[in-house]
Amino acid sequence: MPMSKRSIIWFRRDLRISDHPALLAAISESTEIVPVFILDPKLIKTGGSKRLAYLGQSLRALDESLNNSLHIIAGDQLTVLRDLQNKYDAESVHISAEYEPYGATRDKNIEAGGIKLIRTGSPYAVAPGRVLKPSDNTPYRVYTPFYKAWCAHGWRKPAERPKDIPTVKPDSEAREFPDWELPKGVRLTKAGELAALERFKYFQKNGLDSYDESRNLAAIDGTSKMSAHLKWGEIHPRTLLAPLGESKAHDVFRKEIAWREFYADILFNNPHTETEYYASQFSKMRYDKPGEKFKAWCEGKTGYPFVDAAMRQLLQEGWMHNRTRMVVASFLVKDLHLEWQLGERFFREHLIDYDVASNAHGWQWTAGCGTDASPYYRVFNPIEQGKRFDEDGDYVRRYVPELAHLKGIEIHEPWNVSDGYLKDYPQQIVDHSTERLESLARLDEIKASKPLPPTN
Repeated sequence: MPMSKRSIIWFRRDLRISDHPALLAAISESTEIVPVFILDPKLIKTGGSKRLAYLGQSLRALDESLNNSLHIIAGDQLTVLRDLQNKYDAESVHISAEYEPYGATRDKNIEAGGIKLIRTGSPYAVAPGRVLKPSDNTPYRVYTPFYKAWCAHGWRKPAERPKDIPTVKPDSEAREFPDWELPKGVRLTKAGELAALERFKYFQKNGLDSYDESRNLAAIDGTSKMSAHLKWGEIHPRTLLAPLGESKAHDVFRKEIAWREFYADILFNNPHTETEYYASQFSKMRYDKPGEKFKAWCEGKTGYPFVDAAMRQLLQEGWMHNRTRMVVASFLVKDLHLEWQLGERFFREHLIDYDVASNAHGWQWTAGCGTDASPYYRVFNPIEQGKRFDEDGDYVRRYVPELAHLKGIEIHEPWNVSDGYLKDYPQQIVDHSTERLESLARLDEIKASKPLPPTN
């Protein structure tokens, strides 16, 4: 009887079995595969309790789809892979390619340690580094021309779901499933590939065709809620792109997927921007030191209802509506005059959908030091944003019980209502109109050294 040929499939940010080219590659060359997820000590240390709890649920869902054959092992990745190769006489290790700084460096170190990695596919429809300006073969620096070129480049159809996955059953010592507990009072969206596919199906039926209008309304279920599923690779962006048509709503959704890929491309070409300024002149701006005001922002006690609702949503759910992510980021940088890295790190700690590129560059875009091509300094008005995108006050009412007694749009200005502070809602920690002017004044101080924004 011929010996089994075995391959390792190393899962990282691809916790699914559908539309998974690396998994298919492993299956195609083997009679048996060894599926493994390695509990990375650094990931655990920096993961944040909510994200780790979500990951734990996602791993159990993946294990179920693999007929309870997922190897879960804690330790040094190189050591774990060597041990598995020796134990199972596995000839190859298959992975989805990584492009963000930590993942790419980790994989290079694994290869330097003597393990060959076979890369097939990536977490993106178009891998970072592939979309280049035809004029000089350099990366795009502005989103709109990137989007046009990204669409022109195109992407493959979703890969087929394997009919059969011949797995090696793990020993008990390779079943180190973590039991990361959620903080008290926190509720998370359901994790796993099945939950991702069900949610996308629901979104297609109930939200996709009105996405261009509904995605900004904080109180309704108008977004796809795909961000956490994309972060852990429970669904691939190709799967989301495949059914899209040419309507305005569908195109807006396609553009949101492209933003994720644009930021991944920016970080790939500028790895220092994970923590440093993309537009370096903004590092010279005057910023305040974090203190009580920063603490109030973190706790959702700024005295601005729309900001506070968003921050409390983050604390309670490990997720925040995209519109309000921009509002709270603008408030931190423009109203409190704090550096964007403080907010980036806080989001990193609490978001279940934390993505290094999207988080860093989403923050930099709002802070005005990123890839924004607009020649002006954008300052979000937290009151007007609330009135516009939570007109009836339902979003604020859901997360700020101190204001639940207020009706309609008045909830966004409790200081103008006689009983606005009846239930001890905090007073405003700053005056927005004053701080806006202060922010623009600080901009003027560095304007002399500010180059013109890129145009392509």
